[in-house]
Amino acid sequence: MISVVTVMSDGTQIETVTVGREGLTGAQALLDGSPASGLTWCQVAGDAYRISYTALAELCGVYRTLRVLVERYMSAQIDVMAQSIACNRLHYVNERCARWLLMTHDRVGRDEFPLTHEGLATKLGVRRAGVSIAAAALQQAGAIRYARGKVAIADRAQLEDAACECYGAINDAYHRRRLAAS
Repeated sequence: MISVVTVMSDGTQIETVTVGREGLTGAQALLDGSPASGLTWCQVAGDAYRISYTALAELCGVYRTLRVLVERYMSAQIDVMAQSIACNRLHYVNERCARWLLMTHDRVGRDEFPLTHEGLATKLGVRRAGVSIAAAALQQAGAIRYARGKVAIADRAQLEDAACECYGAINDAYHRRRLAAS
């Protein structure tokens, strides 16, 4: 799973996009040829393919179906970013934490993955202490198990109950375009 992180001038970071097996990073280069802004890094190990912008642009020119899929994905990502902006402003840390864990679970396809409180704090744009409190509450509720830099989804239904409405809205953005992550 890939995280795209925006870095502010003071060094503060927040994850702006999460990409799993449903998508790709850097597709916006197809719009104007400019590289993506922010940092892109691997959050959870897995297999991935790499293609140059020029090769992708050429293939999109030849294969209309590929071009349409990439455009659908970029459209979904715009909706996801808009929903994430609203979520980051309006919802509590524990709800956002549950949403992020569900989205990651969908994208990595396994119940356990590496994650530190500091890493999750960066993704959510909050202080580590807030994540620690949220994770403890989710663990106490039986939704997750957290130990030594790893989190395990213990009860997905419980986690879904703890998440804000944005998890469903983000999934809908992908499903409407037939790009489901799960």
